Amino acid sequence: MFTGLIESIGIVRTVAPMMKGLRLSIDTVLAGELLVGDSVSTNGVCLTVTEVTSEMFDVEVSPETTRVTTLGTLAVGHVVNLERPVRADARMGGHFVQGHVDAVGFVETIHSESEHHRVKVAFPDSLSRYLVERGSIALDGVSLTVAELRASTFDVQIIPFTWEHTAFSKYSEGDAVNLECDILGKYVVRAMEIKSPDSC
Repeated sequence: MFTGLIESIGIVRTVAPMMKGLRLSIDTVLAGELLVGDSVSTNGVCLTVTEVTSEMFDVEVSPETTRVTTLGTLAVGHVVNLERPVRADARMGGHFVQGHVDAVGFVETIHSESEHHRVKVAFPDSLSRYLVERGSIALDGVSLTVAELRASTFDVQIIPFTWEHTAFSKYSEGDAVNLECDILGKYVVRAMEIKSPDSC
C-alpha cells in the first residue's frame, strides 16, 4: 500500500527485453535503502526489487503489466516517480494507492497558472463511474485531487513543490500516464452493483 506522496525520482538506465516482459535498472538515491524483495511504486505500478546496488535497483515487468501500463514504453533516460510502501506507524498523507493501475490516460494540455500547473488528462469511459470532482486520483503514482471533471477528461492542479520533485516537469502534451482511481470509491461502486433490490 502506498500514499501517492513521491519519495524520490529515478532515471531508467537500462531496459532489457526478457522472454516474459522486461527488466528495468533504475538509478536513484533510494537504492541504498532497498532490499531484494521490497516493493516499489514505479510511476504508480507496484513492482518487486530483484537486484540492488548502492546506486541502482532492478525490477522485472510482466507482459500483462507492460500491456496495461506505460512501463512498456519506458526508454533509457526516462524519469520515473518512486515511492516505498507506507509503514503501519506512519502518518497517512495523500490517499490509499495500491499500485494497481486501472487504465492509461493521456495528457491533453498543460497550462501554467502563476506558479502552479494545470494539467488536463483524457481518460477511458471505463473509469467514469469511479471519478468525482474533488476526489482523489493517482497520476503516475502521485496522489492528486480532481479539480474539474468532464465527460472524458479531468483537470488536476499541481503545486510547485510537486512539479519540481516528481517526473511531472518532464511531461509534454500527448504523453501517456498511469491512472489509478481511489480504491474506496471502487468498493462503493462494486457494493452498489451487487446490492439486491429489496435490501435496505
